[in-house]
Amino acid sequence: MKTRYSIFSAALLAVSIAAICFADASACQPTNVGHSKKNMVATVSPIATQAGLDAIRGGGNAVDAAVAAALTLGVVDGYNSGIGGGCFILIHTSDGQLYAIDGRETAPAMAFQDFYRDENGEIQSAQSQTGARAVAVPGALLALEQAVSRHGRRAFPELLEPAAQIAEEGFRITPLYSSRIARTQERIKLFPATAALLLHEDGTPKLAGELLQQRNLAATYRNIAANGTDWFYRGPFAKSVSEWMRKSGGAITESDFANYQTVDRAPVATLYRNVCVVGFPPPSSGGIHVAQILNIVEHFDLAAIAQRNRAEAIHLIAEAMKLAFADRAHWPGDPAFANVPKSLICKPYACELAKLIDPGFVSDVQSHGCPPNPADVFRDRHTTHIATADEEGNWVAITSTINTTFGSKVIVPGTGVILNNEMDDFAIAPGVPNAFDLIGADNNAIQPGKRPLSSMSPTIVLKDGKPVMTLGAAGGPKIITQVASTIIRVVDFGMTPQDAIGAARFHHQWSPDRLRVESTMDESLKAELSSFGHELQIADSDNVGVSQLISRDPETGIFTGVHDPRVPGSAMGSE
Repeated sequence: MKTRYSIFSAALLAVSIAAICFADASACQPTNVGHSKKNMVATVSPIATQAGLDAIRGGGNAVDAAVAAALTLGVVDGYNSGIGGGCFILIHTSDGQLYAIDGRETAPAMAFQDFYRDENGEIQSAQSQTGARAVAVPGALLALEQAVSRHGRRAFPELLEPAAQIAEEGFRITPLYSSRIARTQERIKLFPATAALLLHEDGTPKLAGELLQQRNLAATYRNIAANGTDWFYRGPFAKSVSEWMRKSGGAITESDFANYQTVDRAPVATLYRNVCVVGFPPPSSGGIHVAQILNIVEHFDLAAIAQRNRAEAIHLIAEAMKLAFADRAHWPGDPAFANVPKSLICKPYACELAKLIDPGFVSDVQSHGCPPNPADVFRDRHTTHIATADEEGNWVAITSTINTTFGSKVIVPGTGVILNNEMDDFAIAPGVPNAFDLIGADNNAIQPGKRPLSSMSPTIVLKDGKPVMTLGAAGGPKIITQVASTIIRVVDFGMTPQDAIGAARFHHQWSPDRLRVESTMDESLKAELSSFGHELQIADSDNVGVSQLISRDPETGIFTGVHDPRVPGSAMGSE
């Protein structure tokens, strides 16, 4: 069923997409789209999307659906996320309240600033990406449980059991899952329990179509269901991981698990054109820098510019991305340990940054900016994204991760849980890039109990005080630019949700100083961008990130769910 998209003004909808679309038409085909008047779930897996809908049909709401989907993704999409990692949860409840639950991982108590420097002073960056020392204390499980207990209707064990059953009975490996195993098989071989799950006895990767059964993971889920999250954080799971870490040179102890706590945070919000964009605060850099990019480009009439010259519009947005990422390399961090200025998202600062952009050529951005009143700071109050919404007004955005593909590659024997490698998201040393080529400063240095900076950007968009869109993405730093670009495409250019998600992507993160563009982008457009002075890096469509989005037409009440067409997945609602 087709539905018109009238979230934003008729004037914006009148803008010709053909004239201003950032990509060629082949990159904008509507696919993986669902419509419903009752609810919507969008994930990277049809199995997880169905689990979310089943949670609603069993008496739950959008919060239950999102959590059920997240738990199921930990089974069928385990190379991206799971209870061995962390998450950010952004919730709009039916009574109009906004909540942000921080389930980000924390550094173990034995970690310190030079944790990855050897006795000769050399940085051992590989240790932050693979193996025991790469693992931070996981927080996703506790955050998911708290979301359900506070804002859902179902009992948490009821949501664990269907995922446990899938883990026990198995699912057919997808081509994408198989490719991820093949890509990382040499490091998987270093860890016997992981190799036993993902590789054949001869060491070759399991292939698409093969049945993947995870009986240990099923047992872990059922133990949590029977005994509560204390079984994980203060019981047998914590003990097993601690013992393995001690034997394997890791730093995490039972005390680290027992001391883990989620944090309730105040969402960040900015007004952009005629909508309010609500994001996640530090230690997410996403909420800050999505807002910052939007605040900067608000000083340009992008719709008019794109009608005149598509390349110029992309150039302006890319320059805003570059300025925001220069600030990201210096300012953000865990607000319990670092002073992160609130003025990074203030309008006057964005105005000053916008003045640095040359509409005709790339600007040389040497360093971060200096936002006003830096003493006014935020205080405490690989990846997948899940979007859910229901007709009662509950909207949820969960971004969950174990960082890079299969995280640390570690499964502690007997647990079935793939552990994260989030320690690589810290600035392990000044000027040393992480797996995503991001560099950081002292605000993101390693400290015991600290949360590493994240690019995860769960986002909810309000118009006239009502939710009209929830979105988020996977892809490391590309999360931030995907979310910002999608909002711009919908708000400024009147693009449909499916066109906004499907259009060819571009990304600039300041360092390295190059503009990454999706290979599907029109060749003449690439040439024009080069003429602006951009050094282009061409990226295949499987390396530009993955987005999910749900919107609702305020006039018809119809939800539209969009899953990124670049990878398998689904968006579905109840009939």
